[in-house]
Amino acid sequence: MLLSQVLKEDGALAVVAREGSEAAVVRGAVSTYALAAEALESGRSLAAVIAAHGLGEAVDLVALAAAGRMALPITHPDLSHMHLTGTGLTHLGSAATRNAMHAKLDGAEVLTDSMKMFQMGLAEGRPAPGQVGVQPEWFYKGNGHTAVAPGAALTSPGFALDGGEEPELAGIYLIAADGTPARVGWALANEFSDHVTERINYLFLAHSKLRQASFGPEILVGDLPADVRGHSRIWRGGVAIFDKPFLSGEANMSHTFANLEHHHFKYDLFRHPGDLHVHMFGTATLSFADGVKPQAGDVFEIEAEAFGLALRNPLAVAPALPGAVTVKQL
Repeated sequence: MLLSQVLKEDGALAVVAREGSEAAVVRGAVSTYALAAEALESGRSLAAVIAAHGLGEAVDLVALAAAGRMALPITHPDLSHMHLTGTGLTHLGSAATRNAMHAKLDGAEVLTDSMKMFQMGLAEGRPAPGQVGVQPEWFYKGNGHTAVAPGAALTSPGFALDGGEEPELAGIYLIAADGTPARVGWALANEFSDHVTERINYLFLAHSKLRQASFGPEILVGDLPADVRGHSRIWRGGVAIFDKPFLSGEANMSHTFANLEHHHFKYDLFRHPGDLHVHMFGTATLSFADGVKPQAGDVFEIEAEAFGLALRNPLAVAPALPGAVTVKQL
């Protein structure tokens, strides 16, 4: 099952469930968040809750996407309680790009921290069920105010040196009343980042990740395929200036999802009841590695068959700051 949120003609939100090509509004659902909360409170699966609500009018998701009426597939009623986070160096093949970005300028043949981290994941990132493996690289992107709807622009700050795509899978989680993380489902995500800033020094990684991100348009409810294959593209003036396949899913990763989830939710900070988490799991495909420099007006496109509609976002660039940000003394 795929779940999405769309804007009706009057601007109100509707939840849409899809099986194959058939999509219809979930009756009486005010939001995906509310459906997930109902599932947690009642002890039922999300699919069972949707079945109990029943489906109403059919909708054309392709037409709604073309009309710019796709919302984020889930948000929190209070965006400060929605967390966007991620992890990197988790995919087989991802270390080569990152290692080159962080290579020593003097050409010394030593392992960079990136390669060391990748090798740790290869050695200890896939523990037996119930066991704990090595912790991955981890980063924070922002709260719900950082999330951009499918079709809306990903805006690079005026001070940024680059605004590039990262085609990833994201896990969507709602925290139960007792602090237990519950997975709502999976979604495509564009973990938009500043790779030029990151390349200057690995310690700038935290800065480079404090950017907007988008996910959806649809959430895959249920099991994730072990082998996910998709495409990442950048369109400029109707021409694809970048078009490469990407691989994800556990068959193509150095960590298990269970290990990555443990190392995020082991922190009490991330187990507050009612909070919503969008956790992005890394990639091995970047246009930056091919020397592509996205420009304002370019359109990022990420698609994979299991996830329904493609995730598309144009790139925008904010004006430069007029000067230093100053702090007012109270």
